[in-house]
Amino acid sequence: ASEDVRASGALPVPLHLRNAPTPLMKGLGYGADYRYPHDHPDAVVDQEYLPERLAGRRYYEPTDRGREREIGERLRGWRGRREPKPQ
Repeated sequence: ASEDVRASGALPVPLHLRNAPTPLMKGLGYGADYRYPHDHPDAVVDQEYLPERLAGRRYYEPTDRGREREIGERLRGWRGRREPKPQ
């Protein structure tokens, strides 16, 4: 993550994640197509949260020890629902 920040600098927040408190911002597409996770089963949606240049990157991989094992299982389940299956 630190290397990506050094290499990329400050990148724009994806439009769908931007707050749109004014009509101008809504007109520019701020907040468009945002999907509120808590309105969906298990509060999981297939939605990118990183800037376009970093889309799909992973910055956390849990170990197979202790509580991280359970976290890893949950992440694999969520990723399985988010990512297309290999053909």
